[in-house]
Amino acid sequence: MRPVSLRRRWLALVAAVALPTALQGAPMAQTARGSFTVQMTPQGEPAAADGVSTGRVALAKRFEGDLVATGHGEMLTALTPEKGSAGYVAIERVTGTLHGRSGSFVFQHSGTMDRGAQQLSITVVPGSGTGALAGLQGTFRLRIVDGQHLYEFEYTLP
Repeated sequence: MRPVSLRRRWLALVAAVALPTALQGAPMAQTARGSFTVQMTPQGEPAAADGVSTGRVALAKRFEGDLVATGHGEMLTALTPEKGSAGYVAIERVTGTLHGRSGSFVFQHSGTMDRGAQQLSITVVPGSGTGALAGLQGTFRLRIVDGQHLYEFEYTLP
């Protein structure tokens, strides 16, 4: 038997045994979909300087669909004199059930609008999951269609 042939057979055996074992521990990505309502309550008067207004807003959300939960958080905002330009950051604790698993976790939001062009990032804060949601990682996307807030939440759990 030629050494190259033996080496190929050995590599095939290692791949057949090791690869499935390694993949067994890898979390599978899942997607949750649904809708939510949000109530935003300004906290005090916005501060304005040089045409830029900054403020703080309390968030209260109710999620329906694959994520059945409530969310409570704080948002900091900046509105500029440039039409369609603004920014916000927020931290939101979400408590409920995700595809039948109960617990809580924290979303971190960061959004900007540059003359109407939007960028938004909403991710799970690493290590914030509790209960059956411990180890949760993920990215939350939203769209507003005919005034309704719809979400897609791509996530993994160990």
